Amino acid sequence: MENRYNTKPGRVFDAFNIVLLGAVGILALLPFLFVIAGSFATEAELTRRSFFLWPEEFTLGSYEAILQTPAFLRAMATTIGVTATGTVIQLALTVCMAYPLSKRALPGRNIILSLVVFTMVFSAGMIPTFLVVKDLGLLDTWWALILPMAVNPFSLIIIKNFFQELPAELEESAKIDGASELRILWSILLPLSKPVLATFALFYAVGIWNDFMSPLLYLNDSRMWTLQMFLRQVTVASDAMLDNPDPSYIPPSQGIKFAVVVVATIPILLFYPFLQKHFAKGILIGSVKG
Repeated sequence: MENRYNTKPGRVFDAFNIVLLGAVGILALLPFLFVIAGSFATEAELTRRSFFLWPEEFTLGSYEAILQTPAFLRAMATTIGVTATGTVIQLALTVCMAYPLSKRALPGRNIILSLVVFTMVFSAGMIPTFLVVKDLGLLDTWWALILPMAVNPFSLIIIKNFFQELPAELEESAKIDGASELRILWSILLPLSKPVLATFALFYAVGIWNDFMSPLLYLNDSRMWTLQMFLRQVTVASDAMLDNPDPSYIPPSQGIKFAVVVVATIPILLFYPFLQKHFAKGILIGSVKG
């Protein structure tokens, strides 16, 4: 049978897909390119031109302004610290729960897995979660940004499936040599789990970095705000000018808004290439069997 992709209709279909997906990709990329270009443009050009992809006059004034702002530097340092710490803690807790659940002989395993799946369908909601965080004394602490979402059910099930698919002979031979369960996990299973761990490390890091609702709900101290909260304040500040009776009030320029968006986005984008080679393999490798 002739390969349908080598036929004329097949080639036309491929060409149509390439053009269509390429157009969709360009449309998705244009707003981000505009934000990048706007962050290097002057305020006069941003006022005069509604859309452009290349500024007439390059300036670093917006970046110099935000890098000289103590609130921005504090928010950036907070976000980096919370993201790094939270990713390590969340990945460690997920692995420590996924490993025992991968043992079919674990008492109550099916009940625990059912409860995990239940949380994927039903959640307590914003107000009950806030009350739990409050009663635990986590308000106005960075732990409130990490612990409430410490174990993601989807990540837990995928990592559990991955451990479950590893050959049982590896653990049996290690136990014969006298290795404990912790030793088996640390020295044998984790080195074999780099693809899936790298994938979900990226998921956790992106989730914490982009989290806006948690600091909005749990942090009242502006000195503890993350980068997303700082970005919100910069964006809202210009709208506040409409209600501000002080004639000397100067809102942030449009260029500064664009620069904050770029600086808030670039670091997490730079994190992706280091894990890209593990990404496709890691997301598929543990999702075959239940």
